[in-house]
Amino acid sequence: MTHRFMTPLCLFIILAAGIISPLYADSTEINTAEVSKLLARLDLNAPGLEKVKASADNPELAATELLAYYRARISVKHPVKRTFGKKLKGKSASSTDIKRADDALKHIFIGQKSYKPYFRGDDIDWMSNPVPDKEWIWQLHRMFFWDAMSKAYLHTGDEKYAREWCIQLQDWVKKNPLDKKHKNSWRSIEAGIRGHSWTALYQRFIDSPSFTPAVLTDFLNCFYTHSTYLMQRYSKGSNWALMEAEGLAFIALTFPEFKESLKWRDEAVKRLNQEIYNQVNADGHQRELSYGYHVGCISWFMRTLELAEMNGQRDMFPKVYLKTIEKMCAATINVSFPDGSTPQFGDSKTSGPGSTYRNLKQWSKLFNRPDFLYIATKGKEGVKPESTALALKASGFYSLRSGWNRDDIGLILKCGGNGGFHCQPDNGSFELIAGGRHLMPDTGCYIYSGDRENRNWFRATRNHQTLTLNEKNSAFAPELLLWQPGENLDMLVLENASYKDLTHRRSVCFVDKRYFIIVDEAIGDGTGEIDLNFQLAPEKAVFNNEASSVRTDFAEGWNVLIQPVNQEGMTLEEVKGQVSFHYTKKEPRPAFRYRIHKTAKDQRVRYITLVAPYNGKQPEIKITPDNRASGFDLTVEADGKTRRICYPLSN
Repeated sequence: MTHRFMTPLCLFIILAAGIISPLYADSTEINTAEVSKLLARLDLNAPGLEKVKASADNPELAATELLAYYRARISVKHPVKRTFGKKLKGKSASSTDIKRADDALKHIFIGQKSYKPYFRGDDIDWMSNPVPDKEWIWQLHRMFFWDAMSKAYLHTGDEKYAREWCIQLQDWVKKNPLDKKHKNSWRSIEAGIRGHSWTALYQRFIDSPSFTPAVLTDFLNCFYTHSTYLMQRYSKGSNWALMEAEGLAFIALTFPEFKESLKWRDEAVKRLNQEIYNQVNADGHQRELSYGYHVGCISWFMRTLELAEMNGQRDMFPKVYLKTIEKMCAATINVSFPDGSTPQFGDSKTSGPGSTYRNLKQWSKLFNRPDFLYIATKGKEGVKPESTALALKASGFYSLRSGWNRDDIGLILKCGGNGGFHCQPDNGSFELIAGGRHLMPDTGCYIYSGDRENRNWFRATRNHQTLTLNEKNSAFAPELLLWQPGENLDMLVLENASYKDLTHRRSVCFVDKRYFIIVDEAIGDGTGEIDLNFQLAPEKAVFNNEASSVRTDFAEGWNVLIQPVNQEGMTLEEVKGQVSFHYTKKEPRPAFRYRIHKTAKDQRVRYITLVAPYNGKQPEIKITPDNRASGFDLTVEADGKTRRICYPLSN
């Protein structure tokens, strides 16, 4: 039945019953001009397309034969297998998928996932943005809800999901031509994401009776537009380049019938081979220095390699390509905590306990890495990593931990180069965890677009655990001076030329795998307010103004004490503190700074601070600096014992 044969009354009754979409697009009516356009883009001499070629003068028949070809085709492999029916019923979708799919049937769509879904009208509005943040409208065009519909279709077997998806696909194609007016739907990142994800939608929907020759025609013609567009867009050096290349590769490898598919494939693979060289530092971390994007890049590099291998084209990637991916996987260990959670430097967000385990378990099999397996199984299998002190020197990540168990102490410090948009000016900053509690989390991201004031606040150097001059943002100018792990003392010394006339030198001593002594020095002619900034977890804090100390005040479990060596002219000031653990969400937290007013160019400013995580009674640890000609020593009294720590560098 097609809508062109319905009376208005019949159509109204069917719409009211919810049998078809209120868009009442006719997915069965073939546009012969569009079919002819598609046939001209295909290699009709390819094996299996004989009937399509023979019917080329009859577009309707040719489209029908083309659909029959694709439904029968088994030569192309894809990670999403075309398995429909009892085997996948009840096993393909989560409750969240079902909710999103059911909303999508009613045109209630998810854009940026941190916002609520919005109704986009009976006649779908793909263009307007219901929120000030452009991320919503951009991510609307990534169609997360379509993925949910395809999973719900396999999960339930209910044709309503496939029927509505076909209608929405044709509606989107019709309303979103590639032109300047539709720039929000045609950014290259969204085009790349669609190039990858729509091939999975094809796999799940192709056998549906709702997937008609007309739908196939619009789908393939739109993919052709995607490919020609992506061939012209290359965002070198960023994660966008990987998504662009991945989308191009997935279209080319999934639909080799296009005349230009080999050209698309070769260009996509060329870019991936180049970008893995451009974007991955020698230590394995992706150049943008944001954990979330680093893990994303592992997937974007890996998935095209896997698709190529499935289709017998593995040799397009050299051995060093996979070796570099292994190095990227290993780098995640350096920037994860003992409980398997991760820091939120840059625009990453703190992941939950154990979030790294699933990936590491998969990678342990792929790369035969028993150290990955040890971490993924919490020590039940595999081999324990050799050291608890880990460094990614090229990227500027340094990890000090007391062990590999959930309750261990872990500090991760960042001091690297400028990684671009997602990299915040926070060199020298760190996160601290103990007993699975994030005691000193990074400030986070909060938002990308639509709120510049808050975007800038969360990025600001003064709102990170580092040193500032006159509260200004610091530069990216790192230098590692010393990395010296030891059995009972790990030492790290680095500098950042934070300002034109002032360098921040930070030294971290991890003593007895229990507490940290941090020495911060302001070196140079710059004058003004030298602030040492700290932020705590969002819970009550106790300020001891006499001792200039601050501690968290959790009733149970782990706390942290920040205790500086008192000195003349130093003040303790409580300041505004916020933290964002999720996009668009923020909450208050304790924050404070130690301030010394530097009045002369040759004035030396040095902070010596104890950062001591503890469980139970607050520790009593006394630090006394002893100046000497070439630098200074620290005398530390703790637990009735005295030890000396020799500062390794000259003044």
